[in-house]
Amino acid sequence: MPALDRQTLFAPEFLAQLERLSLASRRVFRGRVKGERKSPRRGHSVEFCDYRAYGVGDDLRYVDWNIYGRLDRLHVKVFVDEEDLCQHLLVDASASMDFGRPTKFEYAAKLAAALGFIGLVNLERVGVGILKERGGEGWAPTRGRNQFGPLVDFLARVKPDGATRLNDAITGYAMRSREPGLAVVVSDLLDPLGFEAGIRALLERRFDVHVIHLLDPQEVNPEFGGDLRLIDAETGEPREITVDGEAIRAYRERLHQFLERVETFCRTRELGYHRVITDTPAEEFVLAQLKGLVLT
Repeated sequence: MPALDRQTLFAPEFLAQLERLSLASRRVFRGRVKGERKSPRRGHSVEFCDYRAYGVGDDLRYVDWNIYGRLDRLHVKVFVDEEDLCQHLLVDASASMDFGRPTKFEYAAKLAAALGFIGLVNLERVGVGILKERGGEGWAPTRGRNQFGPLVDFLARVKPDGATRLNDAITGYAMRSREPGLAVVVSDLLDPLGFEAGIRALLERRFDVHVIHLLDPQEVNPEFGGDLRLIDAETGEPREITVDGEAIRAYRERLHQFLERVETFCRTRELGYHRVITDTPAEEFVLAQLKGLVLT
């Protein structure tokens, strides 16, 4: 995939901007190792937070003897613990994503690389799940800046194909994951069977879910017309249609209804929902439009 070469993917200036960002999570997750994320859990890290009254079993090393000398009561120091977040990037690689210039999959992979870079430089663990008909393809969660190159190489090897089975693919990923975290689903959501059951599976497993919904400019404002023979990219089924003013109006109404359904589903479940048309530069989208997911 020439558009996703690790040497030319992002300008150094953009990577420098990404280094100043972090990923937001609305939930607290217990990580396996300490990272740079400050957690409301109380622990014994290096950053002092508060005092509390001594309780049976507390470590005497954390007693503040100066307070004891003044108040004749035992208090222990409380510190802010450091939390290691696992970021799960779930990227749709069905055949419908192989559309446009750049293709929706190329755009999705670029977004995943940028978000993965933010996580890796912040010492978070980053994993990738590829959403395909058969599922199972993925990049196991790992951490460290030096993993950015392998992450890009993995994404570059993925080729979009096959039918969309979002519910099965997302549910399968949720069930296989050993621990929840921040899940970012990047997809055009074009599945006749929907995507909602898969998202509910993530929520039931206590993932913090964001949906990045991709649309190609031609899907928003079709510019073709007349008598056409269209081929379904996933099933190969041909269909003869006449595209006139009435057909365009009907299409736009159905598109509006679809977008309303997706946005309402996400809003009522308090998910992060981010819609983008793929003629928007990916760099601009990440830096300026991913509010609630990316923090400066």
